[in-house]
Amino acid sequence: MFPCGKRWVRTLCMWVIVGLASNAAEAAPPPPTFKPEEIEALVAPIALYPDSVLSQVLMASTYPLEIVYAARWVKAHPNLKGDEAVQAVSNESWDVSVKSLLAFPQILGPMNDKIDWTQKLGDAVLAQEKDVLAAIQRLRARARDSGHLQSNEQQRVTVEQATTADAVAATIVRIEPANPDVIYVPAYDPAVVYGGWAYPAYPYYYWPPYPAYYPGGAFLSGFAWGIGLAAAGAIFGNCNWGGGDINIDINRGARVDHHFDSSKVQGGRWQHDASHRKGVAYRDNASREKFGRNVAGADRRGDFRGRDFGAGGRTGIADGARVANRAGISDRAGVGDRAGGAGRVSTSDRAGAVNRPGTSDRARAADRYSAGFGGRDNAFQGVNRNVAPRDVNRGQSSVQSSGFNRSGGSAHGYGGSYSGGGRGSGGAFAGGGGRMGGGRGGGRR
Repeated sequence: MFPCGKRWVRTLCMWVIVGLASNAAEAAPPPPTFKPEEIEALVAPIALYPDSVLSQVLMASTYPLEIVYAARWVKAHPNLKGDEAVQAVSNESWDVSVKSLLAFPQILGPMNDKIDWTQKLGDAVLAQEKDVLAAIQRLRARARDSGHLQSNEQQRVTVEQATTADAVAATIVRIEPANPDVIYVPAYDPAVVYGGWAYPAYPYYYWPPYPAYYPGGAFLSGFAWGIGLAAAGAIFGNCNWGGGDINIDINRGARVDHHFDSSKVQGGRWQHDASHRKGVAYRDNASREKFGRNVAGADRRGDFRGRDFGAGGRTGIADGARVANRAGISDRAGVGDRAGGAGRVSTSDRAGAVNRPGTSDRARAADRYSAGFGGRDNAFQGVNRNVAPRDVNRGQSSVQSSGFNRSGGSAHGYGGSYSGGGRGSGGAFAGGGGRMGGGRGGGRR
């Protein structure tokens, strides 16, 4: 006998509905980690790089801690440039994409200085590689339509119709060096070259040309070209606009990096190597599941938490930095350069607790907002230790009473400017203290 009655029928219907909803939820793909306009804001400052250089920037952005190591090496070896610099680091354990950027210090510098942007770009590449390439093509089309993207003595711009169904756009805009042996990397203001910016909710990322590489910093037709680099030997990648992925020339890659493992390249397609992540957390669940397994520290999110970039997104840079410190890599101040140079840093969670005259323990609690010492290339900028505001305020008072020198180098950071002192708005401290303008001005970060 089967049970009967309206109550039983209602219960059965409810079970069926719940089961169907559960199956539908399992079958539905996860929502995109990044919105299209958010990706465009991320790639705005690099979308007009030559295709080959662009591909290597996208790959290297997925290894943010190694970017920091490479930038420190460049500072320590200012006389080595181009292909010579790349060959000089052949025995380093960094990924080949990171090594290749030593030939392009005008790219490596901003990637290190704006490490939050670098990691977020890398997260987008890992989660939505094809969407990133599609966003780049949309921006190139706008730059071309506005009359700012044209062939000249530095670059050759070509336009062609897509020939595959998997292409990232119906019309493909390619950018190549005019002379294959000399590569120019442009600097530009996205608001100018793209004919304005359409997404107020997602301000584009931007940094002025670095004077060392763009003498005078003058913009001609929206671009600053700087100096050409004889760096053809550092090129090994390219953008596959027809398939929505990044391609690698295995033979060229082996010449750039003696440790290059061609077995990890499938059909010439680039594959992210989680062993070079150095413990930096992955942003989204899908990336953690895909890349974080069997890699020590790759899924660690608890102790050091960075700026929240959205649903559960954290920078995770401090995780990798603590790994580096425990391994004894570079100086004891962490991956970032020492601004004050005094004192030793404990290998415990206190990354910023230097020995300061008259500074109390509560002052060091304020310092925990900073995951490293000051300096423009600090890998730990933007790391928020979630210290109680009460301890921070008391710590600031103690620092003020100690007469500690607050002056320090400043840097134009994403979202505002960072400088040495003790207070921050926007929830992030950099270096030994200072003000950080957390606001977004002029439609850019």
